[in-house]
Amino acid sequence: MRSLGLDVGDRRIGVAMSDPSGIVASPLTIIERKNDIVDIETIVDIVRRNEVGHIIVGLPLAADGGVGMQAEKVYDFVSKLKVSVDIPLEFRDESFSTDSARKLMLQTKSKKARRNTSDDAIAAAYILQHFLEEQYLANLQEPEAID
Repeated sequence: MRSLGLDVGDRRIGVAMSDPSGIVASPLTIIERKNDIVDIETIVDIVRRNEVGHIIVGLPLAADGGVGMQAEKVYDFVSKLKVSVDIPLEFRDESFSTDSARKLMLQTKSKKARRNTSDDAIAAAYILQHFLEEQYLANLQEPEAID
């Protein structure tokens, strides 16, 4: 089952997708924000076309772990998105995801490739990859049933 990662900002939404086995997250696209209705329709279309079973949304928590104005905007957007999709949505702390994405891009991509790649999609992949790793580790720790 594929998972979708979202990095919701005021001007853009970074979108990432996992592979079908749910092991690797990759940047998918950037949604240039128009309005919530159009943005949600775009996400719903991606979910349907790719048979997504789970959405992970980055939540920009404050340094003290509290909820600030930007996190409130993300909560508001996701509450509207939940009405349009019938799959689980989860939040993950996205603190430093954009900075980490930029550092990763600087280390791994040429200047030309960096110009053609958005931080937002890479940040979404970063958020989603951490979720996938959490799931993998949780599955490793579950004891096997004895028949």
